[in-house]
Amino acid sequence: MLEEGKLWVASNEAGEHICLPAKLANRHGLIAGATGTGKTVTLKVLAESFSELGVPVFIADVKGDVTGLSQPGADSPDMQARIERFGLAGSFSYKGYPVQLWDIFGEKGIRLRTTISEMGPMLLSRIMELNDLQSDILSVVFRIADENNLLLIDTKDLKAILNYVSEHNKEFEADYGKMSPTSISAIVRAVVALESAGGDRFFGEPALNLSDWLSLDGGRGVINILESASLINNPKLYSTFLLWLLSELFEMLPEVGDMEKPKLVFFFDEAHLLFKDSPKALVDKVEQVVKLIRSKGVGVYFCTQSPKDIPDGVLAQLGNKVQHALRAYTPADQKAVKAAADSYRANPAFNTYDTILSLGTGEAVVSFLEEGGAPGVCEKAKILPPQSLMAAATDAQVDSLIKGSLLYSKYYEDVDPDSAYEFLLRRGVEEQKAAELAEQEALAEKEREKAEREAQKEYEKELARQEKEREKAEREYQKAVEREQQERRRAFNSMGNSISGAVGREVGRQTLGKFGKTLGGNVGANLGRGLFATFFRQ
Repeated sequence: MLEEGKLWVASNEAGEHICLPAKLANRHGLIAGATGTGKTVTLKVLAESFSELGVPVFIADVKGDVTGLSQPGADSPDMQARIERFGLAGSFSYKGYPVQLWDIFGEKGIRLRTTISEMGPMLLSRIMELNDLQSDILSVVFRIADENNLLLIDTKDLKAILNYVSEHNKEFEADYGKMSPTSISAIVRAVVALESAGGDRFFGEPALNLSDWLSLDGGRGVINILESASLINNPKLYSTFLLWLLSELFEMLPEVGDMEKPKLVFFFDEAHLLFKDSPKALVDKVEQVVKLIRSKGVGVYFCTQSPKDIPDGVLAQLGNKVQHALRAYTPADQKAVKAAADSYRANPAFNTYDTILSLGTGEAVVSFLEEGGAPGVCEKAKILPPQSLMAAATDAQVDSLIKGSLLYSKYYEDVDPDSAYEFLLRRGVEEQKAAELAEQEALAEKEREKAEREAQKEYEKELARQEKEREKAEREYQKAVEREQQERRRAFNSMGNSISGAVGREVGRQTLGKFGKTLGGNVGANLGRGLFATFFRQ
């Protein structure tokens, strides 16, 4: 409830109102206490007051009972007793508040998505539980995608770029160092596991525009409730999403300095999950964001069982505290209670440690910042009753809230834009075509070279055949010449024999008579042949 611009949250034992100054609400806060001590009621009372103040609210609904904020509360004897105890008769009315329901799975709220690029490599590494080497590789892959203007929208985009880097590892090695295909394969398997946990539905378009959470309805701030009962089954995804929200708000909102009231207030239930098993670098980032985001007009309230669940660096920045009862059954529990008690500005009227142990349901030790910004003295107080329904809204009421929202149609349909997956798919087709063309050209070149070799062989074979034919023709010609010469010699020899014989016979007849005829013929013939042979040899 509001009282003179302040949020009236509780009353002390003297009946004095304990109020949170609106202009100090962005100094963050803590709602702590064991299960069943009234943390959810405190959260609802604060959320109602912020809404009435015109401040939009975000709540992670882990137990599934915050949806009752949308419906008017139900009267009962217990409620009447509480109304009378706080002196609210005549000013208290049951009413519902403007509520917007969100759900990563789109079942109990408007579909809520973000993109792989917006989540970033550090938070993704945490979700997928990557080791340091794998985280470094994922960061390099994001850089490669960024430098090549590749949009990483959903998980198939991430798998596509990982596989592409693995297949073209040698091309990137000189600029980015060695990236083992084995490590990349491990990251791909982690992405597949993330898809099985709902990541395939969480990452995509249209991504959440956080400005949609800064809306008013009739002057009251809209209370945005994230259905987290199923999401909490994957604590890494749940906590990393909340961290992403803080980071995105910090990046999106401008500096505003001190304001009369916050621009937006976040309530993170089961806050211990934000920091459990988180690397120091991530815790440091959360601490930095929490420290600086108040200058953007955002207040962050952590809801958890014990203050020890919150790192000291973050806890020191939580100026507004509501501590419900804690139990101390072990020395470790007692130490935690003492640490919680020591974090308050002591009230001499009671022992803070003993009071925290003895608080009943709906009671708390409360300390809000004073007007000057200093922590107020802690008060033992009773928390006001909520004006909305204590229980969860019915399924029919939830369905009506979802489909009646103006944002339902905006985020209902999945959109698959042209991103890394499609680009690399086209590039893969082009590379395959280029490879096939290169293979065809190489094959054609081989065929051409083979044809040239065959032609050269045929040419050389023809030259050899022609050379053989020429040599054969020369031999035949030589033989013919020799035969002709032999024939001439025989012809001349025969002619010489005939002439010499006739001459010899005639000489012998003339000189020697009959005897000389015979002798002269033979001698003359031989002489004639010798003369003719000598002549033709010359």
